[in-house]
Amino acid sequence: MTLTELRYIVILSEEQHFGRTAERCHVSQPTLSIAVRKLEEELGVELFERTKTKVQPTVLGEKIVAQARVLLTTTAAIKSLADAGKDQLNSPLALGTIFTIGPYLLPQLIPHLQKQAPAMPLYVQEDYTANLRKKLRDGDLDAILVSLPFSESDVVTQELFDEPLVVVMRQTHPLASKTEIAPADIAREELLLLGEGHCLREQVLLLNPGWREPDESPRKRYAAEGNSLETLRYMVAAGLGLSVLPRSAAEAGLCAAHRLVARPLAGGQRKLALAWRASFPRHKAIDVLRKSIQSCSGAYWNFTTEPDALEQTMLPLANW
Repeated sequence: MTLTELRYIVILSEEQHFGRTAERCHVSQPTLSIAVRKLEEELGVELFERTKTKVQPTVLGEKIVAQARVLLTTTAAIKSLADAGKDQLNSPLALGTIFTIGPYLLPQLIPHLQKQAPAMPLYVQEDYTANLRKKLRDGDLDAILVSLPFSESDVVTQELFDEPLVVVMRQTHPLASKTEIAPADIAREELLLLGEGHCLREQVLLLNPGWREPDESPRKRYAAEGNSLETLRYMVAAGLGLSVLPRSAAEAGLCAAHRLVARPLAGGQRKLALAWRASFPRHKAIDVLRKSIQSCSGAYWNFTTEPDALEQTMLPLANW
């Protein structure tokens, strides 16, 4: 029995598909199948029920997978403890972020962090919060950047800053003349949202519960869904409706290129936080990462701009 084989069965229990598991483990499917079968033979039990379309753990297999997950987490903690004896800023740091943060933060964060900790490469993964939570717990990620609320046992969560939400619309839209938009102002508008699984979608819908219900007409009050904030901006530019975005995704330059405007949404904001395992020993690395994120985030500095300003709104990076 090896840690590699245990990792295979844990991921296979999550994916329930040999092909996807092999891809995630960066091995060939035959190699994966042989390793799983070898472990089953060693243990003398069937860990998985196999059909043409699905692979799922047996009742006993679920118990063994759960124990394997605990062992892998403990192993990751042991490796982290060993790394802690070295320079905490002298080994890679794996960061996960939700999709709605990465594109607007990482281009500034990565070069800034390289200056602050040149011997600490930053490896980044973008994913949904649910997947980031699992990867953090399993030791695949050292820290994750998420939107609150977020809680997980044995995980430290530190709030970083609030980011306002804004309504993005075409320059010719009647509401563009307002300096602030109330949720009631757009209650009857065609609202463009991110797809299921994005935490921003739920945060927007909480601002007006009526958006979840069908309109008097057969269509819903939200007209379409996108998989990225970039897609939503293009859809707004095409005249398909309005959208609610984080302010970082609606900078003046991004909007002006498509003849869009962004107006503050009354009561709309999201809280961003950094989370890491309580057992993670590289506290200096976490501290440098936190300060770098805040230094690179305009929302942390509470910058303000005129609605139609074309200049960049990001403040110079702080020296700390």
